[in-house]
Formats: sequence, C-alpha cells, structure tokens
Amino acid sequence: MPDYLDDLRLAHVLADAADAATTDRFKALDLKVETKPDMTPVTEADKAAEELIRGHLSRARPRDAILGEEYGVEGTGPRRWVIDPIDGTKNYVRGVPVWATLISLMEAGEGGFQPVVGVVSAPALGRRWWAAKGHGAFSGRSLTKASRLQVSRVSKLSDASLAYSSLSGWEEQGRLDGFLDLTREVWRTRAYGDFWPYMMVAEGAVDMCAEPELSLWDMAATAIVVTEAGGTFTGLDARPGPHSGNAAASNGLLHDELLGYLNQRY
Repeated sequence: MPDYLDDLRLAHVLADAADAATTDRFKALDLKVETKPDMTPVTEADKAAEELIRGHLSRARPRDAILGEEYGVEGTGPRRWVIDPIDGTKNYVRGVPVWATLISLMEAGEGGFQPVVGVVSAPALGRRWWAAKGHGAFSGRSLTKASRLQVSRVSKLSDASLAYSSLSGWEEQGRLDGFLDLTREVWRTRAYGDFWPYMMVAEGAVDMCAEPELSLWDMAATAIVVTEAGGTFTGLDARPGPHSGNAAASNGLLHDELLGYLNQRY
C-alpha cells in the first residue's frame, strides 16, 4: 500500500501558502466580497488561496487532477486533489476566526474516489489537523511537533456532546423533528459549525456531529481525519465517506443512534 507521506508533506506546503494568503487579508477593511450564483459569498482571499494551491500542484503533481470550490475540475486520472480554499467564508467575512483551508488527496478505488490524505488548517485559531491513510490523524504546529488524535469512548447518548452548524437545513429537509429529539437525548449541544466539529470529534472533545447539506470539498479532508482518528464518517444514508451530499461523524460507538434520529421522521 502506498504510504502517502510525500503527498502529506506536500499538502502541508500547500496549506502554508494558503495560510499566508488568507491571514494577510483577514479583517482587511478593503476586502472584496462577491455573491456567487448559489447566493453564498466568495472573497478575493478564497480565489487567491485556490489559485496559489493550484499553481503549486501544477508544478509538483502535474499529472494529478484538481477539484476546487472556486474553479471547478481540472485534469483527469486516478488521483484528484480536492480544495476548499476557505471553509467558513461567512465567518471570514465577519471577522470570526473559525475558518480553515481544506486540502485532500483522493484516489480512485472501490466505490469511487476515496480520501487518502487530508489537511485542515485554521491559522486564525492557530490550529492544524491532518491525516494520511494508514498513518493515523494528528494535530499540531508541524509534522514534527504533533499529537496523535483519538476519538472518544463515550457510548451513551446521555453522556454525549453533539455539535452542529444550524437548524435551518434540517428544517428544509424535513429532518428537524428527529434532530431536536436527538438534542433532547444528549448531554450537551453546541453549534460550532463548518470544519471545527469534525476536528473535535477526531480529538475526542465532541462525540458526534452532522450537517444536512455539504459539497465534496467540505468533507474530503475532514473525513480522512475523523476515520484515521478511529471515528466513523458517513452520509446520512450511512454510505461511508464524503459522497452523500451531507455528513454524519462520530466516535463510531454512537453512529447508529445518530443516524437513527436524523432519519427517523424523514
């Protein structure tokens, strides 16, 4: 099996470049913000970070394909880099420090492309998380200064911490009643949002999280970090990986119950 460590090191280099670009424009008074056709915001920093990453990849991995949120798909082949230049753009625009660059390498295999490397870099929080298939998940300042991640062992909903992003998406899908029933059963709920709940699941600080609507670039990097930390990452349909257009992540022990509540009245 490939060890993917060279790809992981490259992903860190890409994240370093993106962090420099995004941090430089964070809270800039003249930050340019546009509205995309789906009515979500995009900033000049989103575009600059993705362009930087694409430029590095075109030199370092010219045979690999690239899928990015801002500029779509480029290239074909069994290896594809998936990029979200700023996950949490609305936070970024408002000066909230919870945003990150998500970088993943996916390889073709059984069931389609699967993530084999993931880096989640949140420079405004001073945090970075990463994983490579078969090598575990880690958090720290660098590859040499890192702590291994491990999901929690909480096995009862009454002891569990649940994270989510918002209520509106669950309501739009007709899943709100089940979601609210779940919140009444758990010990604690917090709406951290975006990439952060998945990283806290991987750290063992949160036991489960879910979102009703996501794109592949929102999930590819977080999925490999969660699973390499010993957790479970699926769609709401229980399909493993980041392919269902939505996500549920947990320590594994609570996953069936999590999905049960989110699907019970759907």
